[in-house]
Amino acid sequence: MEAGADDPYVRVRGARVHNLRNVDVAIPRDALVAFTGVSGSGKSSLAFGTLYAEAQRRFLESVAPYARRLVHQVGVPEVEEITGLPPAVALEQRRSVPSSRSSVGTVTTLSNSLRMLMSRAGDHPPGAERLDSDSFSPNTAVGACPHCHGLGLVHEVSEDSLVPDPSLSIRDGAVASWPGAWQGKNLRDILATLGYDIDRPWRELPQVERDWILFTDEQPVVTVHPVREAHRIHRPYKGTYSSAKRLVLCTFADSKSEALRKRAEQFLVSRPCPVCGGRRLKPEALAVTFAGRTISELVALPLTALTDLLRPYTDGSGPAAVLTQDLTARIEVLVELGLGYLSTDRSSPSLSSGELQRLRLATQLRSGLFGVVYVLDEPSAGLHPADAEALMSVMERLKAAGNSVFMVEHDLDVVRRTDWIVDVGPDAGVHGGRVLYSGPVDGLRDVQESATRRHLFGEAERPAREPRTPSGRLELRGVTLHNLCDLDVDLPLGVFTSITGVSGSGKSSLIDVIADEAETADAIGRVVRVDQKPIGRTPRSNLATYTGLFDAVRKLFAATDEAKARGYDAGRFSFNVEGGRCETCQGEGYVSVELLFLPTTYAPCPTCHGARYNAPTLEITYRDVTIAQVLDMTVDEAAGFLADVPAAARSLRTLREVGLGYLRLGQPATELSGGEAQRIKLASELQRTRRGHALYLLDEPTTGLHPADVEVLMRQLHALVDGGSTVVVVEHDMDVVAASDHVIDLGPGGGDEGGHIVAQGLPTDVAAATDSRTAPYLKPRLS
Repeated sequence: MEAGADDPYVRVRGARVHNLRNVDVAIPRDALVAFTGVSGSGKSSLAFGTLYAEAQRRFLESVAPYARRLVHQVGVPEVEEITGLPPAVALEQRRSVPSSRSSVGTVTTLSNSLRMLMSRAGDHPPGAERLDSDSFSPNTAVGACPHCHGLGLVHEVSEDSLVPDPSLSIRDGAVASWPGAWQGKNLRDILATLGYDIDRPWRELPQVERDWILFTDEQPVVTVHPVREAHRIHRPYKGTYSSAKRLVLCTFADSKSEALRKRAEQFLVSRPCPVCGGRRLKPEALAVTFAGRTISELVALPLTALTDLLRPYTDGSGPAAVLTQDLTARIEVLVELGLGYLSTDRSSPSLSSGELQRLRLATQLRSGLFGVVYVLDEPSAGLHPADAEALMSVMERLKAAGNSVFMVEHDLDVVRRTDWIVDVGPDAGVHGGRVLYSGPVDGLRDVQESATRRHLFGEAERPAREPRTPSGRLELRGVTLHNLCDLDVDLPLGVFTSITGVSGSGKSSLIDVIADEAETADAIGRVVRVDQKPIGRTPRSNLATYTGLFDAVRKLFAATDEAKARGYDAGRFSFNVEGGRCETCQGEGYVSVELLFLPTTYAPCPTCHGARYNAPTLEITYRDVTIAQVLDMTVDEAAGFLADVPAAARSLRTLREVGLGYLRLGQPATELSGGEAQRIKLASELQRTRRGHALYLLDEPTTGLHPADVEVLMRQLHALVDGGSTVVVVEHDMDVVAASDHVIDLGPGGGDEGGHIVAQGLPTDVAAATDSRTAPYLKPRLS
């Protein structure tokens, strides 16, 4: 494994990150390299946890300590040696974005160029001073509309939003926006002291009184004499009144509690800003035009329409030509990646993780970097096969520019077109962590223990399935949402339906409509929406707590003789409350370490060493195992340990059935991918006793899944249909689509070019459609 100066390989020796078992591997530079293996096999631990982490560690060693605190650090990998490793850029599938002000334009920096174009080449009104580029940004003080602060919306309250049921009296809770518990009672008692009738139905109170109670800016202080209650003495106190409007707006703007802000938000009414009309900018900026359009109009155009509008101005050498040449060249890459339907002002939180990753990939392509390793996390996730073709050409160009591209990938059509494959496995968790093969793609054919091999070379058996006969249909008429326009859809019930189409064709919008309409359909007993949103925002939420199986585990420990002797109940074994948890880390298992001029780092708690519990709690064992050791078990391990505990065994069985046997019970929600979160939600659903007809709606359930894991998941979904339910999936995996009973193909393109039903019916019907972009990729899977 010795590497000379001219060695063309990145060589890893002794990698032990997560489940990697002392891995040695050589990977070529200046190549497209795919890391494959089942979910949890260790491929991300090798690509991101080892290679990228080490590249970042080396870079940070050359950076001033003060500057390091500005960089999100992924940690130092446990590895003996890595040689031949160039600088690395990671493009991961982030699950969230920092701000609602973030947009397609800010992620790609197209906004900067458009603002420069308006400043340098825009038509300013006669006599008006030429504005600088910051004046065209709603995120700067000089550009933002002063009334809405550049948001385009104002949040207000109304009598209807604050008092949804005017038949109630104030005592009975007419003012629904008031806080609960003591504070709500305090406001009620103050109003009574001020002489308001708190027992009369709200609608019968004079309008002037209702307006004062809800909207006054006054804050009178009165002495309140509470009504005496049995066994309790209430002394008089000074109470300050605040209107319902003031309380809601202050809570929404200033509260540090996400729960309180969400509660306040439900009483707000949002509407376009009356000053800027929702356009977010000052009037001076909105008076400037280019090609007859204001900047607000330009950023609202789909990227395809924007580049068409700019192209006539690219000839010549003036500021307009230089800027429009740059803009059109950058937009063309985005269009090539199937993102032409997005507008520059589309907010980042509304984008899928796959869309965000492709936006960043396109930006990198224009950055001109040379000699770096791009580490990509499933770049084909959320991509229709037609869009994956364009993705491959973009990655080929990155390679041609003198870079290396290392990608974790499950789409085998993409894998087949790479130069090199690193297959990790053979299975997940403790049963994985070995490099089974590293070499040209064809060589994997001889590696019998590889789960990837049989799928990559067409040896996987596809079960023959006769299409099921629908038990009824859900009729949707005149469906109009986003780019769906006046569609008529008949959704068959009691069968498995796939919704297909290129990115932006309207698939998720159709799922939204189906979910709403199905709630009122007599033939459907229950609608189950299983999305990819996280199961929790903090490390305290985990697989065991979300599925409820941890309740059963805590009861087991509380039922032991020693726990009973000490008076420990089930609450003692929760790491979220005082009593049993370690108070040094408050049940987190780690503590933050603040170092002067260095970023905050996290270290195992010095008291509990990561166990989360205090010493007395850990003295209680069940079958010689502590509660902390149970949380450290994988689902597969726990299934054996808790096989005779029905409440826990049922949860563990369903988690294994959706392919999550490799996850640890205490694995924090923040470490789970969107696909894993979705399958945990599905497992929670499957463990329930099912009654009546349920409609299951899933948005790309195979995202992040190896084809072997897809087989496991599909068995569960088809079993739901066999049990009498309906399953509808948005899907790009053509094997899944080919095994469906019914297919609805949307398109033909994305954005304004989509939103129509191109074809529907049996998979064979869609495969035969001449104008479907799905048909060419579906047809080979049906042969």
